[in-house]
Amino acid sequence: MELIQGRCDDRFGGVAEVLAGLLDDGDVGASAAVFVDGEPVVDIWGGHLDTGRTVPWERDTLTNVWSTTKTMVALCALILADRGVLDLDAPVARYWPEFAAAGKEGVLVRHLLGHTAGLPEWDGPITVADLYSWTTATTRLAGQAPRWEPGTDAGYHSITMGFLVGEVVRRVTGRGLGAFFAEEVAGPLGADFHIALPAEHDHRVAPLIPAPEGEKPEGFLVGVADANTPAWRRAEMPAISGYGNARSVGAVQSVLACGGAAGGVRLLSESGCERVFDEQFRGEDRIIGMPVRWGMGYRLENRTCTGGGWGGSLVIVDLEHRMTVSYVMNQILWEDAYDRALSIVFAAYDAIA
Repeated sequence: MELIQGRCDDRFGGVAEVLAGLLDDGDVGASAAVFVDGEPVVDIWGGHLDTGRTVPWERDTLTNVWSTTKTMVALCALILADRGVLDLDAPVARYWPEFAAAGKEGVLVRHLLGHTAGLPEWDGPITVADLYSWTTATTRLAGQAPRWEPGTDAGYHSITMGFLVGEVVRRVTGRGLGAFFAEEVAGPLGADFHIALPAEHDHRVAPLIPAPEGEKPEGFLVGVADANTPAWRRAEMPAISGYGNARSVGAVQSVLACGGAAGGVRLLSESGCERVFDEQFRGEDRIIGMPVRWGMGYRLENRTCTGGGWGGSLVIVDLEHRMTVSYVMNQILWEDAYDRALSIVFAAYDAIA
């Protein structure tokens, strides 16, 4: 069985067994974490950075978690709303006047978080290089018309959500979302998570490994090869380009799970945390083609809110049990990508049952 490193409370031993089994069964490198009451009860890792299995996954290895980064974006918006400097029910144009163009004067900030703004992608051709230019990406979104009446339907804003919410954050705070997150969230918590990765951390990055079917599904704008470049790591694309590991993902999201405070740091009030459950949409998402409940930036299920990343990373935030469960890996999968993470989640719930 694959050697698992780190620490795991005895009653959560099943989580370590599951991670070891996943690595034995084809996962290359991965980490898993469980936080309860803001404290780590599982912080484990194992495997390798390469398919040749010559470079070990270390305690502080980082990798791109794709859309799991959206949970960090949403948390930033909730923090600003709790401080009273951002009104989630206000028109986006209050903060970003240019956004009112093309019939978007009625789009509200909460529509951006709930994937109901009607801007799931850019009109016309766009390149990966365009995503590296904040001004290019946001100016184009500000100028285009919504594809449906905002607030009436949902379509997963896979890449645009980060630019849309991020520009609002920039207008409100005078800082890019990556800088705001670093200074106001990750820094105080001591969490090793980055939105736009400084070059000094490159040596710790586990390159993503393409799925057996290829580096990206047909029709996708971005792929694994793009993410394995310095240009990608430096770019601020807040919906998809966060770098961390299971420990840092779980540590940040524990703030929400624990009523606004974790690790001795309070970032939100309890009522501010509850805003995540303001349901923005319930039904079939027109982009992902399946039933979903969208809250304020998270997918909802009972008293849990979740965020998952392209290829398999995942975080579950459970406010009832004051618990987060996170899984981060470097082997991308398209088929049954989340089965690995869910097996970690089920093992954690078995431990607290």
